[in-house]
Amino acid sequence: QVQLVESGGGLVQPGGSLRLSCAAAGNIASIDVMGWDRQAPGKQRELVARKTNGGDTNYADSVKGRFTISRDNAKNTVDLQMNSLQPAATAVYYCHAGPPAILTLSGASDSWGQGTQVPVSS
Repeated sequence: QVQLVESGGGLVQPGGSLRLSCAAAGNIASIDVMGWDRQAPGKQRELVARKTNGGDTNYADSVKGRFTISRDNAKNTVDLQMNSLQPAATAVYYCHAGPPAILTLSGASDSWGQGTQVPVSS
């Protein structure tokens, strides 16, 4: 079991920046990938960014070049720097943690935080 707590969300004006943080607790050893999803009003939850323990990253096409994911393995945290935010980025952002694929065979599963609101509005 992994518990994830997001922070840093809040109202931001179009063109502004925001940095989200997530702290993981619990079965930290089970975590390989960490990152962020988001769910916009009336939309499906989507992947925003991921970063593995090995440093590999991937981003949704919609955020490439504007969002940057970072991890601090010693502190068990993952951050998301969001720049040039536009109203389309308005969503609840969820921290994510996932185990190595091999561990899913023995019962490990993905975890998400409660979510933090990011309204992008003037």
